[in-house]
Amino acid sequence: MELKTILEAVLFSSSRPVTPKQVSRRLEEFSLRDIEEAFKALIRDYSSPERSVEIAEVAGGYQMRTRVEYRDFVKRFVKEKDVALSRPMLETLSIIAYKQPVAKKEIDAVRGVDSARAIKHLLEKRLVDIAGRDGDGGKKMTFRTTPRFLEVYGLKSIEDLPTYKEIESLEG
Repeated sequence: MELKTILEAVLFSSSRPVTPKQVSRRLEEFSLRDIEEAFKALIRDYSSPERSVEIAEVAGGYQMRTRVEYRDFVKRFVKEKDVALSRPMLETLSIIAYKQPVAKKEIDAVRGVDSARAIKHLLEKRLVDIAGRDGDGGKKMTFRTTPRFLEVYGLKSIEDLPTYKEIESLEG
């Protein structure tokens, strides 16, 4: 069997992004370089505008996804994974994403209210995790986004978040 078709089957069956290193560990008969090349070839194959599915680089791996322009049709048949975040949770998640690693005290200062409940829910949804302790005596926990955050929001890395200027330009 050809490596590219094996990867296609793996991506099709996986609900999570798949990294070349994961594949290399499980398919020892193929080199990491061959796996990376096969992923690149698959991406090229799926980049045609006639395809309704694409292979996206997400959270350090690759994932087969429906193209955005077909989303409304697919929603009629498949219930979308609901990440449903309240406004306080979205505010808290945004602060963590842009300031990470960040302590609760800093999040509270930006929001002007206690963020404990929002942080708790974001931890439960695995969108954020504990990054460690801050340098201020090492007592306060700091928070950061997770690979799941990147996956849910379709980002390759945290650097793909829009800048403040990009967000401002949307307001017209």
